[in-house]
Amino acid sequence: MPTYRFRSWHALTGELLATDLPLSDVEFGLALNAAGDFSGTLAPRFAHLLPAQLDPGNTLLTAERDGTLLWGGIVWRAQPEGPAYPIEAAGWGSYLHRRHDVHGNLGGRGPYTYADPCRVIRDAWAYAQSQPDGDLRVVVDPTTSRATAGTPADPYRTDWWEAPVLGEVVDDMTQVAGGPEWTETTEPGPGRPAGRIRLGWPRLGTRRTDISFASGTNVATTVPVAYDADAYAQVVIAFGAGEGRGRRRAIDAVRDGRLRLEQVLDVPAEKANDRLAARARAERTTRQVLGEVTEIEVIDHPAAPIGSWQIGDDVRVTLHDQWSEFDGWCRITGWTLRPPHGDAPERVTLTLARVDRFTYGS
Repeated sequence: MPTYRFRSWHALTGELLATDLPLSDVEFGLALNAAGDFSGTLAPRFAHLLPAQLDPGNTLLTAERDGTLLWGGIVWRAQPEGPAYPIEAAGWGSYLHRRHDVHGNLGGRGPYTYADPCRVIRDAWAYAQSQPDGDLRVVVDPTTSRATAGTPADPYRTDWWEAPVLGEVVDDMTQVAGGPEWTETTEPGPGRPAGRIRLGWPRLGTRRTDISFASGTNVATTVPVAYDADAYAQVVIAFGAGEGRGRRRAIDAVRDGRLRLEQVLDVPAEKANDRLAARARAERTTRQVLGEVTEIEVIDHPAAPIGSWQIGDDVRVTLHDQWSEFDGWCRITGWTLRPPHGDAPERVTLTLARVDRFTYGS
């Protein structure tokens, strides 16, 4: 049985506060383009650990499995609920959602015209960590992309009088057409472990032929294959900037032998016809999908040992159950790990999406 250890650290000084927190009912994981999360319960008899070793908003938490760092982030809540004392934390990326641009344009780094979104993400972190008592020692990958944010007519800017949330700046950059993707990891460092923001362009992850998931092998349970036509479409009508007859429009349509279904995509800030057409094509590609596995629960197995996959990886999934048969490539968009507790075995839930729901920058 694997051994788990949870430690806490002072966010600013890096002082180790607790070498082995007695947490139960633990769940933690990572996600694509979002901060990871963590939850656990502290038994009431250990309440003396609070707030010295689990001070919300000022304490870092890490999770190890057999000595390997799997997760790290910031404790945001520790509050008793009846006989339980739940602990909630979130990954490194959650910090920017508690920080604002109070100087404007990320301390003079902007405004941005035809800027690489990867650079803007790095600037948001650099600005946040350059302020007094704001350095988490998070490192952002030096990845570059060929996507662009802002134009001479409409530069990307953050004005101090609006006090924009820095996390929303990062969200904006991942929504740029053909923009980067991100997730987070925690790595050993001098003193305490440090967070890393992994930037990927044109994508995170890769197609994996060395691991797989299959019923009867390493898949314990699954959500039934979903067949839902509410969001299905072979025709996407995209509207961009402008009004009335002058509004920009792009239509992307294919014939696939099915009843014609249409969806409208509203992108009021898009002023370029080629980018609007690309957005319409990408939207049509993601909507032209029926039959999808959204979640599977897996066990540790040589076919795919825990920790062998990364956020963004494409993996082969083969499922056989009473309702459906599925054999196809899926992309890992998130994972949640539950350590063994009592009679409950270790389990990992993978959040999946069909690979053909994604288009990447070029």
